[in-house]
Amino acid sequence: MKLLTACALIGALAVSAPAFAQQQLSIATGGTGGAYYPIGGGLAELITENLEGYSAVAEVTGASVENMALIQQGAADFAIALGDTVYQAYTGTGALEGRQVDILSLGALYPNAVQIVVPADSDIEGLSDLVGKRVSVGAPGSGTELNAQAILNANGITYEDLAAAQRLNFNETADALRDGDIDAGIWSVGPPTSSIMSLAVARAIRLIPLTEDEIAAAKEAEPIFADYVLPANSYEGVDTETPTVGIPNALVVSASMDEELAYQVTKLLHEQIDYLRAIHPAANDTTVEFALGATPIPLHPGAVRYYEEIGADIPDNVRP
Repeated sequence: MKLLTACALIGALAVSAPAFAQQQLSIATGGTGGAYYPIGGGLAELITENLEGYSAVAEVTGASVENMALIQQGAADFAIALGDTVYQAYTGTGALEGRQVDILSLGALYPNAVQIVVPADSDIEGLSDLVGKRVSVGAPGSGTELNAQAILNANGITYEDLAAAQRLNFNETADALRDGDIDAGIWSVGPPTSSIMSLAVARAIRLIPLTEDEIAAAKEAEPIFADYVLPANSYEGVDTETPTVGIPNALVVSASMDEELAYQVTKLLHEQIDYLRAIHPAANDTTVEFALGATPIPLHPGAVRYYEEIGADIPDNVRP
């Protein structure tokens, strides 16, 4: 009787024992008002649903610069970040001088567009008109602030020339513009972005175009910048094209990431890209060609394995 009871108890424990614990992966993204968070959230769902033994979660962060620190600290497994920030982290240069991070890329995801937004009735018509104005230049630790500062400085404008340089995230910037607390806001984000879309519904807006000379100056200061034209009607009431600059975003990991995991996530990203495109239109630019042609740093060996497997043309300069 005692033996039977013990066997029954062992059997009950076996039935009720929890399944083998999944490894939790963290994806560092940005604020909820940009493209990083929804795309990172979609990727987390794909990993959780498709990679056996893993689950993933998208983390709200201060975006690009902070994300590099999170990878360095081992606090995040994947990070989405602007190409210039990624390059500076990889080389320990620029704004990240002396803070080199041991990272590699799974590929470029999509381009950001620098978007300078003002109320429709503003007297700001061009970049130079920001002098003496209250301007949100992006959240602390964000690629937006690095891009904003680079464009302003390249065109002879410093923070000291502004009435105030507010370091607000995307949602805070939209709210401040809506309420008249600032005169202009700068976004570096994949268009169209939800925070500007919501703002345009609440208050009529305009986007400030950059001139050819301003774009050329920005590209000379930051070679990773590229010409970009924001399509008309990207936002309610904005019915003209807006010339500006674009910057690739990359999905990066620690160089020490397991090769098989890097391979599986790269494969999942491209084979299930329609899932991410249904979440955010920025993912329409996520192609194998863009991933390889715009990545700012070398690829992880696991990513190389996937791209070789599908016969992609991998540039020599992005091989690890």
